[in-house]
Amino acid sequence: MSIDSIYTELITEHSRDKRNRRNVEGANHTHHGVNPSCGDELTLELRVEDGKIADAAFTGSGCAISQASASMMSDILRGRTVAEADKLAELFLGMIKGDVTDAAELEELDEAIALQGVSKMPARVKCAVLPWHTYQAAIGEQNV
Repeated sequence: MSIDSIYTELITEHSRDKRNRRNVEGANHTHHGVNPSCGDELTLELRVEDGKIADAAFTGSGCAISQASASMMSDILRGRTVAEADKLAELFLGMIKGDVTDAAELEELDEAIALQGVSKMPARVKCAVLPWHTYQAAIGEQNV
């Protein structure tokens, strides 16, 4: 089995998986992100406690890439400090832009590295980065 087919399976699995597609009880950071060019949209909910992301999940609809990216991101961010999560968001965005290509550095992204090939598909880049930009906006907003 080739690495491309493994990555395709991961993307398909995450785009269909429901475990990260839910509301977060006690969410204190929420943001709704939209990609008007293709209609992807999602609402990201985070519960941050003592500077750590205790829970992360999303609701919404869109293509397999945006939904897989949101699911992978939720898994990666959960349990991290906000500072660690911010660094991972920058790393992911750098990977998609093609600015970060070092395999050792990208290992921090865990399964989200499966989306690296999106950098070669300009029409799909916005789909992959939507959840990560939504995270950046959500962490800057606090529900009261």
